[in-house]
Amino acid sequence: MLKAIALDDEPPALRVITHFCGQVDFVDLQQTFSRTDEAFDYLTANTVDLLFLDINMPSMSGIEFYKAIPQDAMVIFTTAYAEYAVEGFNLSAIDYLLKPFTFERFVQSVHKAKDYQQFLQKSEAPDPPQYLFIKADYSVYKIAFTDIVFIEGLDDYLKIHLEGSKPVVARMTMKGIMEKLPVQDFIRVHRSFIVPFRRVENVRNRLITLAGEEIPIGNSYEKEFFRLFKG
Repeated sequence: MLKAIALDDEPPALRVITHFCGQVDFVDLQQTFSRTDEAFDYLTANTVDLLFLDINMPSMSGIEFYKAIPQDAMVIFTTAYAEYAVEGFNLSAIDYLLKPFTFERFVQSVHKAKDYQQFLQKSEAPDPPQYLFIKADYSVYKIAFTDIVFIEGLDDYLKIHLEGSKPVVARMTMKGIMEKLPVQDFIRVHRSFIVPFRRVENVRNRLITLAGEEIPIGNSYEKEFFRLFKG
């Protein structure tokens, strides 16, 4: 199944993509957007396999948007302007749909995405990522997993405490960042805290000591933490 989103500033175009995706059993269109900032926020907190991107949009082109997103996803560009095709393919786009496109042409395009996903899955698994990409302060930060001391949840924001540098504050959910962290190295110990196993110095009275800080263990996280921590 391909998890997808669509971004287009024209609602009729989004309705067409929604309708077409509804007729293809291997594409799960999770959400549509007419604004680039909302789509960017979604991609910061959620992982998708495929993007349907309009190229010619008022605030930011689809090509600029694709270059800026903090994750590696396949893209199918959609536009009414054929002159953008070359630049789109230079970004290794899966396909380029020229509006108005037929359902048959759409199916051909998403099959290319499906075939490419299957090719990647059959290929030798690459080394696991060593970095986390986070959007904050109108920038994208590349954060090494080994630099994370702990992560603190603050309502709709996260504060990522780092070794040797100031914390990074990002608009993101605890669930969203847990999906980006290697599960063998990080654990959520409280509704407001995530810690890396390697930095835990000791545990006493349901308090974790690490880097001079004391992190509480929440009631609902206690059993799983001690199961993994004691090995």
